[in-house]
Amino acid sequence: MDILRTPEDCFINLPDYPFEAHYEDIEGLRIHYLDEGPRDGDVVLMLHGEPSWSFLYRHMIPLFVAAGYRAIAPDLVGFGKSDKPAEMADYSYQAHVDWMRTWIEAVGLRDINLVAQDWGSLIGLRLVAEHPDWFARVVIANGGLPTGDQQMPEAFQRWQEFCRTVPKLPIGRVISGGTATQLADDVIDAYNAPFPDESYKAGARIFPALVPTSADDPAAPANRQAWRALMRFEKPFLTAFSDGDPITAGGERPFQRLVKGAQGREHVTISGAGHFLQEDKGPEFARVVIDFMEST
Repeated sequence: MDILRTPEDCFINLPDYPFEAHYEDIEGLRIHYLDEGPRDGDVVLMLHGEPSWSFLYRHMIPLFVAAGYRAIAPDLVGFGKSDKPAEMADYSYQAHVDWMRTWIEAVGLRDINLVAQDWGSLIGLRLVAEHPDWFARVVIANGGLPTGDQQMPEAFQRWQEFCRTVPKLPIGRVISGGTATQLADDVIDAYNAPFPDESYKAGARIFPALVPTSADDPAAPANRQAWRALMRFEKPFLTAFSDGDPITAGGERPFQRLVKGAQGREHVTISGAGHFLQEDKGPEFARVVIDFMEST
């Protein structure tokens, strides 16, 4: 496997990102993560999606730390400061789940409060289903766990086609297009920073194609099994979707209806936010999570 590593000088002067870098080697891949707050604090694990990285959570981490929590945000393989296999064939849904499982074991995280969005949900929920004893609570925002048995929104199908065909994948512009607010130029540059050229974008390009969109998708059986486990998950489970995401609109309802820990709970809709609600309403989202943890 040919592995690329983004040069450190690509990450100079990132706005509002003063955090210390931590690394863990997993199966020949170096995974980067942030680890802020007291080492003995309850863990808040934030999983990002595609094509973002831990920079997405920069406005939430200080609130978790101020509340006494240990705030941890890894970069998925292929993103951020983590290593990037150079070929799209190097990536699979199962590989991402396995990489994150091995990383959690290596870092030694337990009693995890999971906060996940986009692909962070697809990966994180598989881990919750397979290792429910690792997790204390779950918060899902603008995410899901598709099995290929339902029709995906037209907006997502267009996104898949775009990633397959566009000559140059404009990462920062994609993030900006998924927010309700106008991102500053230095923020857009920060989302572009992990990808000095197109050779670094194999993970970003292939991710949409790895989402199960047909019943015979390779990941469909594992996701169906995960749903069966999630329906038995009785620990506190909250949905905090935004009101302005055309891709995941309505995706909170199956969780609220089927997951035991979500049933009968007062779920949250975050107003004035797009797909990347961490950018639009990061502090508000963090307070939702903190209130949820403190009240359960």
